[in-house]
Amino acid sequence: MLAGVSTEWYTRLEKGHIGGVSDDVLEAVARALQLDDAERAHLFDLARAARPTRAPQRRRPKLRPQVQWMLDSMTGSAAFVRNGRMDIIASNDLARALFPFYATKSPNHARFVFLDPDAAEFFDNWEAAAQITAALLRSEAGRNPHDKGLRDLIGELSTLSTDFRRMWAAHDVRLHHSGTKTFRHPVVGRIELSYHSMPLTAPGSADLELTIYTAMPDSAADDAIRLLSSIAATQAVSR
Repeated sequence: MLAGVSTEWYTRLEKGHIGGVSDDVLEAVARALQLDDAERAHLFDLARAARPTRAPQRRRPKLRPQVQWMLDSMTGSAAFVRNGRMDIIASNDLARALFPFYATKSPNHARFVFLDPDAAEFFDNWEAAAQITAALLRSEAGRNPHDKGLRDLIGELSTLSTDFRRMWAAHDVRLHHSGTKTFRHPVVGRIELSYHSMPLTAPGSADLELTIYTAMPDSAADDAIRLLSSIAATQAVSR
């Protein structure tokens, strides 16, 4: 009643017959269900994916050299670029010092969270970090259901991690913008950082996102970041 659609029509939506539904109806349903921004976006993504169109051939985004230059210029913040599957495409020295697994070959944030035993110790609240990770992947699956790499990743995590299967089944979705996270770093100990994520909209950077972690000035975390930055600079020179 709140959405202004019939019970029969809404039942069809619940069963997944969503391809021919207009944006006005979807908007009405989103308002009636009081969906947040992430949930509303996911609903529209599912409808878009269900429409009878040819599956798009997604081009693999390429990182422009200028983006790496920008990352390298950030010496007081940990910065990295990732795609929707949470593959780490590029990072600066401080990010590799803060997140040691970013320096590995073909690093993927979701694989670290769910498959690496060190993750439970690294995240101050692993359960929350894991739930966010699963929700971000669920949102990406709604946006790009034809991404074979994403499907393979979800299959791998579902096969190897009971925690991922549990969280994936919750169907939670999330948008990645900003907030605060706490880590237990093996060198500098517990460190609380603020982060902000934004899409890279420049040509050749489609589907990529830049994330920056910073510490509150004159805080214990700021001292820890300065120490990590010094270590990262020393390691860079030795390379």
